[in-house]
This record gives sequence, C-alpha cells and structure tokens, in this order.
Amino acid sequence: MKPSGWIQSVNCAIEGIIWAARSQRHMRYHFVAALVLLFLALFFQVTALEFILLAFAVTLVLFAEMINTALEVFVDLVSPQYHPLAGRVKDVAAGAVLIASIGAVVMGYLALSHYLFPVLGQGLSLLGHPPGELAVVSVLVVTILVVLLKALLGKGTPLHGGMPSGHAAISFSIATSIVLAQVGPVIALLTLGLAVMVSQSRLLLKIHTLREVVAGALLGAGVTWLLFWLFA
Repeated sequence: MKPSGWIQSVNCAIEGIIWAARSQRHMRYHFVAALVLLFLALFFQVTALEFILLAFAVTLVLFAEMINTALEVFVDLVSPQYHPLAGRVKDVAAGAVLIASIGAVVMGYLALSHYLFPVLGQGLSLLGHPPGELAVVSVLVVTILVVLLKALLGKGTPLHGGMPSGHAAISFSIATSIVLAQVGPVIALLTLGLAVMVSQSRLLLKIHTLREVVAGALLGAGVTWLLFWLFA
C-alpha cells in the first residue's frame, strides 16, 4: 500500500531497515561493527572531526548494504530463474559494498590509529599526514591496478587465476613498504620471505602460473617503490 503521509513513509523506511537486518547476515555484521565504532568513539573521546569521519564511514557502509539488498530483492523479483545478467547485477552491487567497506576501514584507521596504536600513530593529526599513509596508499593503488589489469586481460576471477597474481602483488607491496621503512635487515628479510611464501602458495595450489606470480610481485614491489621514491 502506498504511504499516505510523511509519518507512514518513515514507518515504511524503518520497516525496510528492520527487514534488511533480519534477513541479511552482512547487514547484521555492519550494524555490530557500527556499534563497536561508536563505543570506541565514546571510550577514546574522539574529536569532532574524528567523529565526523567515523559517522561518515558507518553511514557509507550501511547505505551501500541497503542499496545492495534492495537490488538483490528486485533482481530476484524480475528474474526468479538464474540469468547471467542478474548475477552480474548482484556482483556489481556487492562490489559497491566492498569498495565502501574498504573506504570505511581507511577512514577508521585515520580516526582511531593514534588511539589504538599509539606508537604507530604518534603525532597523528587529521590536519597533517597520517602515519603509514604511503604504505596504505601503495596497497590501494596496487589493488586497483590488479583489478584493472584482470579486467583488461579478461582472464581468471578476482581470487582465482588471471594476470597478474593479486596475492603476490599485495604481499610484495607490503613487504616493500616495510623494507623501505628501514626496520632493519632481519625484519626486512623475514618480510620478504613471507611475501615469497605467499606467492609460492599460489603456484602450489595451481591458481597462477609462474609468469602471473612474477608479474604480480614486480607490480607490487615496483609501484610501491615508485610511490615511496616520489613522495617519501
């Protein structure tokens, strides 16, 4: 029935939120994460700017999940039987939630890192450069390049196969950031060894070819080194 007034429209909207929370497991996870963030905001007595950042992050993820849920329901209504395009709509909508979630993690890091990790976040100011900024940006840039290359080359799936290996790219990006942070030769070698082991696992599981793994490692290390060289 069409709402007859503003109050009834609000009631319908609240019903929609409750239905989504009742029927969608991920929506419940997002609500729990929002509660944790709000508790942390009160516990650490964050500044107004930090609270704005957290509130925007929570709102962004919940909004994206609500849109994703609405699209899933609509697709199920118009296409009860499986159709590749219907599946594509759901994949894209889920991708929007994933992008919003990654953005929320970055905003949460900016707002709370100096409370949760006081050593790493010493001197953090929302008006200055956050600690670890280059490392975080490097991983994000490498991830975006991997997605674009896989989309361009049209091989494999996001987590299985294709050129280049995303696991190798991201692991070598993180390892390169740690090495360039001058943490000492022992930790640098251990980190590089871990990146090699992650890359080798993709070969052992026969998910990637050697060429795809090497390309991923070179991409991750090269892009990260370039960003540090330009902006560090």
